[in-house]
Order: sequence, then C-alpha cells, then structure tokens
Amino acid sequence: MTFSDRAVRRVPPVWLARSVEAVRNGLRKANLKSVPPPVGILDATMGSVAGAQTIYAAAQLGIADTLADGPLTAEAIAARIGTHPGATERLLRALTMQSVFTRRRDGTYQLTATAQALRSDSPMSVRPLLLMLSHPLYWEHWGRLAESVRTGDSSLQAAYGMPLFECLEHEPDVAQVFNDAMTCTSALVTPPLLAAYDFTDAGTVVDIGGGNGRLLSAILRAAPLTRGVLFDLAGTETEGRAHLRAEGLGDRSEVRTGSFFDTVPHGGDVYVLKHILHDWDDADAGRILGRVRAAMAPGARLLVIEAVLPAGNRPHLGKFLDLDMLIFAGGRERTAAEYEKLLGTHGFRLNRLIPTASHVSIIEAVGC
Repeated sequence: MTFSDRAVRRVPPVWLARSVEAVRNGLRKANLKSVPPPVGILDATMGSVAGAQTIYAAAQLGIADTLADGPLTAEAIAARIGTHPGATERLLRALTMQSVFTRRRDGTYQLTATAQALRSDSPMSVRPLLLMLSHPLYWEHWGRLAESVRTGDSSLQAAYGMPLFECLEHEPDVAQVFNDAMTCTSALVTPPLLAAYDFTDAGTVVDIGGGNGRLLSAILRAAPLTRGVLFDLAGTETEGRAHLRAEGLGDRSEVRTGSFFDTVPHGGDVYVLKHILHDWDDADAGRILGRVRAAMAPGARLLVIEAVLPAGNRPHLGKFLDLDMLIFAGGRERTAAEYEKLLGTHGFRLNRLIPTASHVSIIEAVGC
C-alpha cells in the first residue's frame, strides 16, 4: 500500500471535518468578543503577520530537518544551519508559543507533531508551499491588495505588464518555487478528493492542465481499470510522462500537449479541471469550459475542483484565496451559484456539489 493509499484511508468523514471547523470558528469568535476591539484587531494582525513570518523563517532555515534526528540546543541548531545563536533562540522561543517546537527541561528543542509538516522529507510536507508564501514577490504584491481592490485588477499584472504565467516564463527560479508549491497543494487535497469521489466507473479520465501528473496517477491507482490522459502545455510533457512511468502507469496513460483555450482531447468519460478556473475571469473561464464541452461525448462528466465559497458569514479559506487570485492572476474563487451560472452559460448543468474533508469541493457537471 502506497502512502497515498494510506492517506486516503485516514481522511476523516466530511461531517467530522466540518464539525471541528465549526468548533474552531466558534472559539475564535468567542475570543474576539472577550477582548476590547483594538486588542482584537491587533491580536489578529500581529498574530497573523508575526506568526506567519516565524513559521516561514523556520521553513527557510530548515530547522525541522535539523531536528529530525533528535533534540538539540539552540546553539547546536545555529551551528548546523549557520545562524546567530542568540537570534536562533529567540526564533525558537516564538515557535514554541505556536506549538511548532517544544523546549525540554534540559534546554533542548524538539519537534512536535505539527512540526513534522515542516520537514522536507515528509510525504505531507507543506514546506514548498511555505517557501512560496514567504517569497518576497508574494509579500510585495499582497502589500498592494488595496490597489487591486481600487481597480478590480491584478496588481502583479499592472506592475509587470503581463499575466502571472508569462511572468513565470521570464523568472525560472520563481517558477520553480511556484511549481513546487502547486505540487505540494495537490498532494494535500488529493487524498480527500479520492475519499469523496469514486472514479472506478470511468473508462478514461482526462486531467486538463494536469501538470506533472500527480493527481492523475493517484486517480489511476484508485481506479485500476481506468485509463488516463494528461493534458497540459508543451514543455510539461517530459516530467508528466516520467512520473506516470515511475508510478508503473505508463501502459494506462498517455500525455498530450496543447492549450485549453484552443482544444482539449476528445473521448474522455470524466474530465477534470482542478484549480484551473479560479485562475481566470468569467470570460476566459467560459472559453475553457466551451472547449471542454465541445470535446465531451454524451454521458461524459466534468469535475471542477475548487474552493467553493460558502454563502453568508461562514469562515472559509477560499475567501482569502479569492483575494490571492485577484492580486496575482486576476481570477476569482466562486460560490456554488456563480459556478452554476457559469456552467449553464456554456452548455453544462451542475449535477452535484460534493464536499470533501479539505477546503476544496467537487462540482460534478454534465452536458445539457
């Protein structure tokens, strides 16, 4: 059994994940009501900014990897990672407050269960994602959020005169950080997706914009009789093909290249758009949907996998991701009603909205 298989088995039921989320949100609201408004605002701001930066620093410096073999003093950690001993102690002190590390009675520091996610060798590591979130370019443009709110446009595109993905073509180092973060994100949401949706009745799954093939390979492992088509831009095929072959899936998969604005492969029973539509405004998202609809035969299904925003005041990570899309891509996260309208405009009917134990949901659509 692979790690991915074990991860799917460990996914909690959706009702349990939502119940825990509701309790956490309730405690957060109760905490805000228990203090004066200025304290609540400063606590939310400082806790978010300072707390995030301390964790980012730990990820950048590789502290969790340094502690993988056992507890060490701050001085020993500093010697191994090349940092100032006193400043290292101060950083560790702040991180113990967040339960990332713990300080033992002998003065050494050790990993907590939470810190395992900072290790670069952990199958569920979030370190690549944190390295993107702490990148100077990322913070620079979040600092321009007000500008994007004033204009309704991407501040990154306004600054560089080109869309995000063109910028990445000119900045290979930044592109690598971005791609590693996207692979990390996919690894986090894939087990909940497979726990929520059964692919075993699909003859062929087409993953549109599937990148390196991690999601498709997980789907094919979960559905042993299913074939897969990985579709993405030219230049991505070598990595995708190599990954599928390394997973022993070369005989059940093929890799095709092209732009989803032009055409997508025909003949699929299930088409997957994971974290694609949120990169685009309604006009461009509609163009993508139009190409998919043209490729779909009667009876085929489309799965749109995104952070579907809840109505009203319910907290949801997608509400922050929505601003992320505004700043960097000019795209947006959407509510179920907005997806239903967008799909309906381009020849689809929203068949089911399937929640998962993660922040993403699965929108199953069929042709109409």
